[in-house]
Amino acid sequence: MNAQIKTLLIKCFSDSSLNRLPQEYGGMPIFSAPVIGVSRGDDPIFMKFKEVVAQDHLTPVEMWVRNGLPNDGRLGPRLRTLSIVFPFDSHIREQCGRNDKPMPLELYCLARNLANPFMDQVLDRVMGFLQDQGFQATAGMGSKTFEVTSHSDSSHFHSNWSERHIAFAAGLGTFSLPETFITDLGCNIRLTSVITDAPLEVSPRVFDGAYGNCLHHAKRTCGECIAKCPVGAITREGHNKKKCSRYVQRMREKMEERPFRVMMKPHYQRLNGVEKPVYRVGCALCQFGVPCTDRNPMADE
Repeated sequence: MNAQIKTLLIKCFSDSSLNRLPQEYGGMPIFSAPVIGVSRGDDPIFMKFKEVVAQDHLTPVEMWVRNGLPNDGRLGPRLRTLSIVFPFDSHIREQCGRNDKPMPLELYCLARNLANPFMDQVLDRVMGFLQDQGFQATAGMGSKTFEVTSHSDSSHFHSNWSERHIAFAAGLGTFSLPETFITDLGCNIRLTSVITDAPLEVSPRVFDGAYGNCLHHAKRTCGECIAKCPVGAITREGHNKKKCSRYVQRMREKMEERPFRVMMKPHYQRLNGVEKPVYRVGCALCQFGVPCTDRNPMADE
């Protein structure tokens, strides 16, 4: 069934009009072909995430039950979490890699924003396929249960379902110095997931630690992402979320003054218990023109 889902995804990525930039920006694809990974619902790593992400980070069983699906007391071994990698297409990566300004290109801001409806469509199609096969399924980030919590200083957030950590559980990659997620197709990606009781084949998790794909952590080399950050939010010691968040907010305000803003779509998100529209435009300057933009650099070692 893994192969059937992969075929479904490739067709959706190829055919969907939602996976396209506006004609004013070339009409090209937003994402290239996806990659998938699968984890077991009772993998002990999900309990570890309650320590490293937040205590309210949900396990697959908890996400399943909170979304109203039945619990027979034997869910953990039966559940599977399907993680999907959405790699930004090469033309976006190449153009953004040539950007030498301390602001992301409109191209990336628009691509990241318009990606949301396409990712919702992908979730719907995967869940529909699984349900047609006689199984049940629910989304991770795309469900009503997904919520973001803002900390007291409003400069740091955490979600109760971190797609990066779900992808790590599925063996799709590891974390980086600025806390991006490095897959075999690089760190310039988006992620989403589906929980199901379909008997999907589980992916191996073979990485050497949580940062095994990052040249800085694995080899004490690189650090090119440090120079890419215009506000010094990345250092050899790690990622300063407060500096990063403040800069992203300033950048978002500037982008909202530009004409391309009318092309953007709202993304509805529950923040501190209240659903509100947000216009995510991203930054990602640290993801472009670095060794892990479009590949796992440790694969070259």
